[in-house]
Formats: sequence, structure tokens, C-alpha cells
Amino acid sequence: MLIGISPLLGPDLLHTLRSMGHGDELALVDGNYPAVEHGRRLVRADGMALIPMLRAILQVLPVEASFRSAQNNTPGQFAPIHAAIDATCAASGQAFEVTELTGEALYPRVRNAYALVATSEPALFANIILRKAALAVDLEQ
Repeated sequence: MLIGISPLLGPDLLHTLRSMGHGDELALVDGNYPAVEHGRRLVRADGMALIPMLRAILQVLPVEASFRSAQNNTPGQFAPIHAAIDATCAASGQAFEVTELTGEALYPRVRNAYALVATSEPALFANIILRKAALAVDLEQ
């Protein structure tokens, strides 16, 4: 265990997050998503729901933009999981927008993501992509 780091963030995921550069994208997908087929780098989060995993990642990953699926891959169609995703992103304290995408726009973006986190989220169309922001660091601290 580490101080200040959620236990949901295992060593493989922490390594992945730290290895990402500015503009790289991380996809978090539901339990129905074909993660093995679409993930260039796959991190398993078996047994974990999407929202707690998203909350834990947003505590350590600077985000400049995010993109999520819509119910039935049709923007404007909304399910409770989408409200929860939007609320979690808004509560992160980071200033980024959550943009709905059609399936035709979302799935190629997931395939091209730096890494894919496969959760066991049971809700359908519960997928989100986070684009990493640049973070200024003072090495003199």
C-alpha cells in the first residue's frame, strides 16, 4: 500500500499512468467491451466497477479532455451511468469537458488509446477516454 494512492490503482496501472505523456489517451471500458481485441496495452481491473476506478485515476492523472459513449452510441441518449461519469469528472476538481461521441467516433479512438483499462462494469455503453494533460513539476522540491 502507498500513502495517498487508492488501492484500486495496482502496479501495472500506476506504471501505465506514469508512462503516459501529454496528449496520450487512456480508455476505461465496461465489462462487455472487447478489451483484449482493441487494447494496445491492456490493464485488467476485473471485479471493479467503472466509477470507483475513474475516481481513483482522476486523483492522480492530470486530464485536459475526456470523451464518453452515449446510450446506444447515440449522442443525446443518456443512462444513469453517464450521469455518474459526468458527475465524477466534474467532482475531480480538474477543469476539462466531457464530450459524447458516437460509436463510430469512440471505438477507433479506444483502439488508438495508449492503454485500455478493462473494468467489470455491468452498465452498457459505460466507456470513457481521458486525455492526459501536461503537468509542470518543480524538481527542486
